[in-house]
Amino acid sequence: MRISIGLLEACLVTVFILISQLAFAQDFKPNVKPTMEITRYAGTIEIDGELGDSGWENVAVADNFVENFPNNGDKPPVETEVWVTYDNINLYVAFLCYDDPGTIRASLRSRDEIWSDDYMGFIFDTYGDATMAYEVFVNPLGIQGDGLQSLHGEDINFDLVYESKGKITDIGYQVELAIPFSSLRFPDRTEQVWRATFWRTHPRDSRRTYSWAYTDNDDPCWMCQFGTIKGIKNVKPGGSFEILPSLMGFQSACLQDNSDPNSGLDDSNFDGEGSLGIKYAIKSSLVAEATYNPDFSQVESDAAQIDVNTTFALFYPEKRPFFQEGSDLFDLWYNVFYTRSINDPLLATRLTGKSGKTDFAYLVAYDEHSPTIIPFEEESEVVEGGESVSNIFRVRHTFQQNSYVGAIATDRRMKGGGAGTVLSIDGSYRFLKYYRFELQALANHAEEPNDTSLTEDINDILFDNDKHTAAYDGEQYWGHALYTSLERSSRYWDFDIDYWETSPTFRAENGFITNNSTRRINGWTGCKFYPQSSIIDQLGPVIWLGKIWNFNGESKDEWVGGKIWANLKYQTNTEIEFNTSRERFKGADFKDISRLFILVNTKFSDLLSLGFWYQFGRYIARGEDPPFLGEGYRGEAWTSIKPLSRLIIQPGLQYAKLENPDNGEVAFDGYILRTRINFQFNRELFLRLIIQYDDFDKEYDFEPLLTYRINPFTLFYIGSRHGYEDFDEKSNPTLTDRQFFMKFQYLFRL
Repeated sequence: MRISIGLLEACLVTVFILISQLAFAQDFKPNVKPTMEITRYAGTIEIDGELGDSGWENVAVADNFVENFPNNGDKPPVETEVWVTYDNINLYVAFLCYDDPGTIRASLRSRDEIWSDDYMGFIFDTYGDATMAYEVFVNPLGIQGDGLQSLHGEDINFDLVYESKGKITDIGYQVELAIPFSSLRFPDRTEQVWRATFWRTHPRDSRRTYSWAYTDNDDPCWMCQFGTIKGIKNVKPGGSFEILPSLMGFQSACLQDNSDPNSGLDDSNFDGEGSLGIKYAIKSSLVAEATYNPDFSQVESDAAQIDVNTTFALFYPEKRPFFQEGSDLFDLWYNVFYTRSINDPLLATRLTGKSGKTDFAYLVAYDEHSPTIIPFEEESEVVEGGESVSNIFRVRHTFQQNSYVGAIATDRRMKGGGAGTVLSIDGSYRFLKYYRFELQALANHAEEPNDTSLTEDINDILFDNDKHTAAYDGEQYWGHALYTSLERSSRYWDFDIDYWETSPTFRAENGFITNNSTRRINGWTGCKFYPQSSIIDQLGPVIWLGKIWNFNGESKDEWVGGKIWANLKYQTNTEIEFNTSRERFKGADFKDISRLFILVNTKFSDLLSLGFWYQFGRYIARGEDPPFLGEGYRGEAWTSIKPLSRLIIQPGLQYAKLENPDNGEVAFDGYILRTRINFQFNRELFLRLIIQYDDFDKEYDFEPLLTYRINPFTLFYIGSRHGYEDFDEKSNPTLTDRQFFMKFQYLFRL
């Protein structure tokens, strides 16, 4: 009897708890497009990570956060408060994040490397048209991470200057920020009315995310659902100057005879040069910038990519700060302005601005070494050119919410003859909530230089039904391209149908266009499910198909495939996909091409994260003559190990192999091993070492770098690169090239 009573009591208590939780959940009402009215503070708040400053008394508070993922619309398991005020110079934001301090993930890292940590953010659209928003994030130690959100996605290479300090406390963590108005672009009016939300990422059993403004995941326009911030009055960054001088020093050496490992290094003299950048905010929404002899070098080499079985040029992301202003404007489906095509400019100027709902940008650059990608039907070639002048103009007008029309013109004029011009119109229209129509139509005119020595490796290539030669022999021709898309995006069902058309004579001297003479139609559709189980947060199937044919109507490729993906607990993602196709390449038909792809990625621990993808099946050996259909394997594995909060070790491995199943002939078999080690002495000072071995070229790279960085633009670094090569398996690797470099750069704001 006692057991029965005990069971009855336990059942009653359980029912009571469930009813209480249900009632609590029903009482929770998220902030739907909330409004915050902030007030000016007469003094200045010291950014030290403490919240006892008098400036934080009686400020506007954002609370009642709502969960976005995994349970859209639920009350989060932890509380969050955000305090906001401002003065004539700065917008001040304080984050107070309640949590168990023993579970908080926080690393002492360089800026923009906080994405595996807990972090808080302020995301704000200063013009309120849902086309561009600043992203300002900080981890619990105040380490910064920022970006730019636009219609085409997120640019995490974008940098802002702001101040932040944070600390972990007994009840969670707290962070203070001061964002200078001079770092931002906003309308020139008496009172600012911004669309904004505050964001918290809380990686635990899932990668949980919470926000101040409720975001309905069934609405594809994220920025349209932001809240509103009012009360910022009489702030004008217009008229401010930024001066960015820098000094560089460098010395290099290379092997005197590339074919003789015993020839010794030929050392150049130590050399140096200076550069100067000037930025002037004519007004808040109009900024002019000029730079002389800019140092566009990178302090870290691009991660090597396996290119043994591709006939097209490889894309590398832009990391140079000069191209950040207005970067969202140039992000288009056809990449007609690939900023790395401006390779070594002596002088560059830019004007960016906004008038009402119209954005515009104009850039002109005098480049001393100008590479050009020449596209063909089945391959592309990169030609190294000489001096050139490039002019780029872009305009975009937004309408309704999350829609726009725009145009871009690019023009490059080579010294000694030769030019390339592209004119393009584009637009994106959102309708019936879930649907979007996209369009880009382009025309180009190419005027080749008259210097066949620049194209000596490809002079015998003919294109456009043999009407033209690849040789730079002074030919002129027009070309065109077209992109259209119909898309659906929602919480449960998505699809995308695209059509691409690129004529045989289309090329973009300032762009990244790797092939032409193609017509392509492709599409995919997929569903998403949210089981809310103890194992799975989200999963779904996807299927796709497509077809490519050339301008002669000849079928070049057609494919069909599908995959199943899942977001599991403990930030673990898995994916399995299968694809089958048949392709015509170099005049031969290859049927029964099929591949299986498997991916696993996990960040289950603050100390360790790891992942891999592996693909195997049949591949065309494109580099062989004649090409054949081989059995191959490709894969990549990576991990991040954090033995200390200030030490990160990130090894990675890429592997590829392809052999002929008929005779065992190996087309290629090799790997690239790259390890990046970072030790952070404090927020400003860090030591980084990259070690890389490329088995395909038998090359080793060692790249140590010591950096002291106050903000993204004020920094000092000193580093080197040492390249070794295996000439003979019986001997040790030989030092073939070496570089030493240093740089000091300081940002003055007047």
